Amino acid sequence: QLLNYVECRYKETRLRNICFRGIPIRLNLSLFLLFKFESILQGFFDIAVDNLYAEPAVLQWVKENIPEWKDCIIVSPDAGGAKRVTSIADRLNVDFALIHKERKKANEVDRMVLVGDVKDRVAIMVDDMADTCGTICHAADKLIDAGATKVYAILTHGIFSGPAISRINSAPFEAVVVTNTIPQEEKMKACPKIQVDVSESYSISFLT
Repeated sequence: QLLNYVECRYKETRLRNICFRGIPIRLNLSLFLLFKFESILQGFFDIAVDNLYAEPAVLQWVKENIPEWKDCIIVSPDAGGAKRVTSIADRLNVDFALIHKERKKANEVDRMVLVGDVKDRVAIMVDDMADTCGTICHAADKLIDAGATKVYAILTHGIFSGPAISRINSAPFEAVVVTNTIPQEEKMKACPKIQVDVSESYSISFLT
């Protein structure tokens, strides 16, 4: 089961090969499996593997694009992302919150419970990936209902399949920011809320 899980997530993530001083290196950008299986990652490859975390780029984008960031709150759309958001919140010296969700089935959320106070604050959701975007869009509605003044979403991998674009267009997001692990040109045309500003630091990383 573990091998099937890793293979599934491996296929969902775009990996890039580079050559540094003649040595092939495979870079992966916050590969989903790393959050649970980072210690065994090397065993799945026959060349050196480096993980580029999105956190530094997230911090930079927040400080440069959200004027109220010093009074914002970082939110995880599920309990599994608590470690990720607490790390970002600590580095920004702000509070964090999380949303506990119960699912009826895959990609369908039954109920959400917000843990934390977002009233009169800018809420910044951070997650590793979004597929059909049901979770983050429901979470955005939940945050607005709880009194958040604005809601942003920052994602490492924007898959955006199925009804994702229409959901984002209808959701109360100021912006949905992603890296460039998946091309977004066509989806940005259909949804002006999608931005890829976070990806700039990765472009530099691949050249240095």
